[in-house]
Amino acid sequence: MPLVRIDLAKGKSIEFRRTVGDIVYAATVNTINVPQNDRFQVITEHDPEMFIFDPSYLGIARSADCIFIQITLNTGRTTDAKKSLFKAIVDGMQARLNHRPEDVFIGLVETNKENWSFGNGLAQYAA
Repeated sequence: MPLVRIDLAKGKSIEFRRTVGDIVYAATVNTINVPQNDRFQVITEHDPEMFIFDPSYLGIARSADCIFIQITLNTGRTTDAKKSLFKAIVDGMQARLNHRPEDVFIGLVETNKENWSFGNGLAQYAA
């Protein structure tokens, strides 16, 4: 864990997409204690007409460069740790890619440890 899904409109370079993945991975390691090498990510591009979001929900001005980041992870992180994760991702995106903070949408999905299998049909984290 975690499993990260990154969705964005088509048109960004492979270097851009890979850097987004690197930023998210580093943020999970540095803020929520994800172990080194625990990197499982899917990065998907979408036709712009199939990548739908409100451009002003909650008073945040989003552009066509909006990126969705969904992180599925074990339950148990504090609210402060989650806030640190969000900030680290946005700060990394802005520093390394000059990507607007308004265009980074992050959602966490928490699950119990026994709901994971990392291979071989085993629930490695089940008690």
